[in-house]
Amino acid sequence: MIYLDYASTTPVDKKVLEVMLPYFGEKYANPSAIYEAGLEANEAVESSRQNIAKFLHCQKDEIIFTSGGTESDNLAIFGIAKNFKSGHIITSAIEHPAVLEPCRQLEKEGFKVTYLKPNKKGLISAVQVKEALQKNTILVSIMYANNEIGTVQPIVEIGRVIQNFRKLKIKNQKLKIEKAYPLFHTDSCQATQYLQMDVKKLGVDLLTINGSKIYAPKGIGVLFAKNEVDLLPQIIGGEQEGGLRGGTQNVPSIVGLSKAVDLISSSKIAREKKLRDYLIKELKQIKGVSINGSLLRRLPNNVNFSISGVEGESVLLDLDKAGIAVSTGSACSSRSLKPSHVITTLSSEERSHESIRVSLGRFTKKSDLDILLKHLKKSIKRLRDIS
Repeated sequence: MIYLDYASTTPVDKKVLEVMLPYFGEKYANPSAIYEAGLEANEAVESSRQNIAKFLHCQKDEIIFTSGGTESDNLAIFGIAKNFKSGHIITSAIEHPAVLEPCRQLEKEGFKVTYLKPNKKGLISAVQVKEALQKNTILVSIMYANNEIGTVQPIVEIGRVIQNFRKLKIKNQKLKIEKAYPLFHTDSCQATQYLQMDVKKLGVDLLTINGSKIYAPKGIGVLFAKNEVDLLPQIIGGEQEGGLRGGTQNVPSIVGLSKAVDLISSSKIAREKKLRDYLIKELKQIKGVSINGSLLRRLPNNVNFSISGVEGESVLLDLDKAGIAVSTGSACSSRSLKPSHVITTLSSEERSHESIRVSLGRFTKKSDLDILLKHLKKSIKRLRDIS
């Protein structure tokens, strides 16, 4: 198989698996136990927490281990909102369902949500956020990099707008700094492997990471939450993770996530960007193919395109028969017949049905892309001849 769906999930890196293996067998004790084997497991968890905190440039106790990106997003949104009976939330219309669905649920409970619409290139501006802010805004959640079209949002600029708004509230209402809202959350699941992850420079209060996007196992994630943030736990049943996430900690996966962070490399990123640019150049030469999303503010591994007059799902199935794995959108909704909400928001439902996402990774080769292009052209010709 030629795997070109790294935005959906990544394989576990061999070096990651290597450090995980002892915690499945030799060092399997519960990290909450107070005997020696338990203390050893707990040390592995806390060492990993420290390492990830170093990666994000935050405090160790600001790292909360979760089961993945969806749980981290849910904890951030519900964990803040449940402190209030009502309030205003700002997000974008092209967020991952792990953000959109909690917001829709909160609307049913009386909260007001503003869904900012991106421009045709898939970008939200800091000005849009500024204009949407209200006195009762409690949370802004804007994705760092989009999982379908790879567009990178101006998180630093948005962070500054929110910080300035809070400073004004503190001054006018004589609030304590830790009581000032709105808070700023970003889903950085796709960005973690490629972009700046210093939470201080980004200006965020909460940030989501998913291990399965960075060559760590599925079922492990992180929510960074500033110490000042008042979060209500969504999983109750133990004092793990500072009382914010009950349940026995997943020691092997936590250790694996820490190792995966260490393996992030700028040289590997540059290689993927070169391959991405090559693929975009070749795709542009195919009649009826157009690239979705910004070409400038884009992840190094993402190529999302539409093929005029050709159904993306039919192309995907043709490519699958040839042993090539791509996708038509978010992995979380790929079995749904609904069109991509991201492409529909940017363009039209018709174009959404014509879209394909190719996402590159650590093990992608140029020859893989040449084979993709060969079979893609065959598929497009066959499908157009049929239609």
